[in-house]
Amino acid sequence: MTRRLAHFQIATLLILCIFFSQASAGKQEQRYNRINLSVSATAEIENDTLVAQLYVQKEGRDASQLTKQTNQDIDWAIQQAKQIPGITVQTLDYHTSPTYRKQSQDGWRVRQSLRLTSQDALVMSQLVGTLQQRLMVDHIGYKISQKKRDEAENRLITQAISAFKTRAKLISTAWEQPSYRLVSMNVNTSGRTVQPMFKQRAMMMSEASSAPALERGKQTVQVTARGTIELQKH
Repeated sequence: MTRRLAHFQIATLLILCIFFSQASAGKQEQRYNRINLSVSATAEIENDTLVAQLYVQKEGRDASQLTKQTNQDIDWAIQQAKQIPGITVQTLDYHTSPTYRKQSQDGWRVRQSLRLTSQDALVMSQLVGTLQQRLMVDHIGYKISQKKRDEAENRLITQAISAFKTRAKLISTAWEQPSYRLVSMNVNTSGRTVQPMFKQRAMMMSEASSAPALERGKQTVQVTARGTIELQKH
């Protein structure tokens, strides 16, 4: 009785092995006619948002006095920005670090940055000109607002998928197959977030500093559809 049970178990295992081998072979056969595709849709979108980053930097021997002066300049800049409608202001990184001379510490450096955002180029330019009385400009650049970018990407997604379908049908016809099925697809977007237009790392400008000239320009927004199709024989 025990031998019969052992023989039965062995026979069952053999049947299962044959079944899974056939299933695996079937899966491999299904992948035989698979083709990878990649298509892109692009558009030139006009920038609509200005981003300016300015900073205060003080150096000296008294760290507490430097901190006080830096805070006063940043607070002054924030109050100037808050008086103008349509300007978004945000304080950024704050650093205190030692300075050295001939490998010996001789003082401190305190620095804090400020970011301004606006869709009004004229107002932003005038404000930056005013703030340069006490702050220095790190960089100014244009970007596409998130709302405008989302709208552009939504249009491009539709175009990219349509182009993918056209390309897949073309390949199916070229291989003399009546149809295809979509196995998988990834849709990715790309594009720069900020386009630098003005950059300065110099001494603080005088009170008579003029406002920088700025041009909106355009950026390329791209959507890529990558996927795998499987040609169908019947």
